[in-house]
Amino acid sequence: MSEDHRADVVLENIMTTRAIRRFTHEPVSDAEVLECLRAAQQAPSGGNVQPQQYLVVTEPEVRARVAAWYGRAYHRYEASLDDPAEFRSDDDRRSWERTRDASRHLADNMADVPVLVLFLQPRIAWGSEDDEGPLDIGRLDASVYPAVQNFCLAARAHGLGTALTTVIRVYTDEVLADLGVPADRYEIAALVPVGHPTGRFGVARRKPVEAVTHWNRFGDRRR
Repeated sequence: MSEDHRADVVLENIMTTRAIRRFTHEPVSDAEVLECLRAAQQAPSGGNVQPQQYLVVTEPEVRARVAAWYGRAYHRYEASLDDPAEFRSDDDRRSWERTRDASRHLADNMADVPVLVLFLQPRIAWGSEDDEGPLDIGRLDASVYPAVQNFCLAARAHGLGTALTTVIRVYTDEVLADLGVPADRYEIAALVPVGHPTGRFGVARRKPVEAVTHWNRFGDRRR
């Protein structure tokens, strides 16, 4: 395989690793999950601290309990939001409706997803201070989410779908207690469902990069 072809494959996987929320019942092997976790573990982290722990849920009974918390959190969160009053275009409206329907589907069917991976991060002080005061070096979860994305990209390479979700944090303490995780030591950074998608991978609808890119000074754009 040529270097150009390798680059094309990598970019194709990046561009088409979109949120998948509808899955078949086809199983996912432990070996596939472990390979994706190895990719996750190669992600960069501040000071190479590698703060994340992975909790892989595959047993149906445990999946059902986690799914119940997820569904409860999702529907509570959705009920707190107002529907958009108007959309800039019919395409925007249809895109919003597709995302809403797919998100509801995942919330109602999470227990049927073959694998759920919880990314945990420790509850530790992060940063430092000197004589001038606190030193803000960024949030600790900035050293966890690259691992989440690596995991999702590796899953895509195996033809597996994923979605980065965080709404289960609404019931962090309850979920961690259910799974035997010390809630005083860890929090949930993300819950990633993993399975074979019912649909196809594709490029997600996003804002044009030119609309959100500034050159040298904020507000200076290249068209």
